[in-house]
This record gives sequence, structure tokens and C-alpha cells, in this order.
Amino acid sequence: MIATTLIQWFSAAGRVLPWRQTRDPYRILVSEVMLQQTQVERVVPKYHAFLAQFPDIDTLADAPTSAIITAWQGLGYNRRALYLQKTAQTVRDQYAGVFPRDVAVLRTLPGLGPYTAGAIACFAYEQDVAFMDVNIRRVAVRLWSDPQATIPADQALVTTLATHIPAGQGWAFNQAIMELGATICIAKTPQCPRCPVRAACADYAGRRAADEQLQPIPVRVLKKVAEKPAQPFIGSNRYFRGRIIDLLRVVPGNGGMHQSALHAAVVALGEPIEPAAFDSIVTKLASDGLVVRDGEHVQLPQ
Repeated sequence: MIATTLIQWFSAAGRVLPWRQTRDPYRILVSEVMLQQTQVERVVPKYHAFLAQFPDIDTLADAPTSAIITAWQGLGYNRRALYLQKTAQTVRDQYAGVFPRDVAVLRTLPGLGPYTAGAIACFAYEQDVAFMDVNIRRVAVRLWSDPQATIPADQALVTTLATHIPAGQGWAFNQAIMELGATICIAKTPQCPRCPVRAACADYAGRRAADEQLQPIPVRVLKKVAEKPAQPFIGSNRYFRGRIIDLLRVVPGNGGMHQSALHAAVVALGEPIEPAAFDSIVTKLASDGLVVRDGEHVQLPQ
């Protein structure tokens, strides 16, 4: 009942997104990696631009890493770009350029967790696979768990999701529940009157009953695991990592910079950082494979 209603609603109201128009596992992978902690509106133009530059597994696998990091500008979390190339190289070298279909095998690829592996199996190969991102988790908790009880563990939620997937409709079901979480069953202010499955929602029923008894009950925001409170960005290590990469991206020919000049350029952007702290951040970037340091010279990897 819930699955049928969700799929019908999605068929009529789902957003038209470019990665929903393909079953190419490479393009699905690119979209899923880009969408991690990044809004859809920011991803769409970057997705098109990235695929124009790296249209297939071989092109991405063979590209200079500096070109991939440069193409990633504006998306943040630059390590995702490295994992994307490592995955492309693994698929090329170990699987003759063809993505595995099995979720367990997909999970062995660099940087692929249970969600991304499940998403490729489902959205590329249309397998009836249950998996969970932030939006799916929120919907599953609200739909099927007791609003007065402890939130179920993620594996229990995945098991519940699996029981609701209609045979042969895994792609539509997962797209629908994800879309519901992104557009209606949102974190702080769910749009329950617009929800196609509110009549079957445990959380909605609990809040309606409380309302009838004049006992307010809060919306379940689910901050504990999936939706952590935002931390200050300006002045954080992530802020400085991003500024360092951004400055190295625009050096002609990936020529790099002397670390002292790079430090001065970062400080000139308006946020001070001591040389020792800056050196620590550069060291970690080098350890992550995002920069190469030769003595005091720093550049993007070739």
C-alpha cells in the first residue's frame, strides 16, 4: 500500500534530474559522490561539466589528478574526487572497465560505503536493494517506528525498507522514498498535509493523537546520526584546506607554490592562521593525497 502510493506519487511529482535519466553505472557513481553533503541545485551544473570533461571510466582513470581536483571546484570535500578516480582505476584495471553488479563486490571499491554500493546496484542495474541515505532514513523512521520509542538501529531500518520494496520496482521505490525525504518529509518542518502516505505514517498518527489530547509532541528531527548540527566553517581546518586547494587550482600549469607564499596568500583572504598550524594542515593534505609537497614546494598531484 505505502510502496504503491509512493511510486505513483513519484511518477507524477518527482523532479526531473539528469542522473535519473541514465542507467550508466559510471554516471550514477559520479552523481552519488557529488551529492554527498551537497545540494542538488549545486550538483546539477557540476555534474554536466564533469561528465563533459571526463565522459567515461577510462578518461577519468587516465586523467591527471590535478585536473580532477580542479574540475571538482565548488563541490567541497575534495577527497571525494580522489576516491572517484581511484574507483575508476580499479574498475578499469580489475573489472575490464565494467562495474560489478553485486553489492558486496561494489563495496570493495575505493570509498564506496553501503549507501553508494546499494545506489549503483539499484539505480544502474535496477536491483531490488534496500539502502539508506539521510533522506531515506528520516522517512523510514517516521513512517514505520513508534514515535515514543527509541529510534531503531540503521540495520533494522534497512531490513524494514527491504520488506516494502515491490518485486521488480526497487529503482522506483528508492527514488520515491528519497524524493519524499528531500522535498516533503524534510527535517524540521515536514509538509505533512502534502504527503501522499501520511495516512499510514506512524509519526504523523502520533502527533495527531497528541494534538487531539492537547499534548504537544515534537517533530522527530533525527539529529543524532544523520543530521548533525552545523559546525562553524570559517576558521576551521576544512575552511583552510579548501582555500589551499583553491589557490593551487589556479596556478598555471599546476606549478605549485612555496609554502610560505601559499600561507601568505591564504591569510590575505582574511582569516589568520599561525605557520605551525598551517604546516599541519598542509601535511594532512599531503597525507590524504590532495597535494604533493617537495621540501617547501606544494602543488596538486599530477
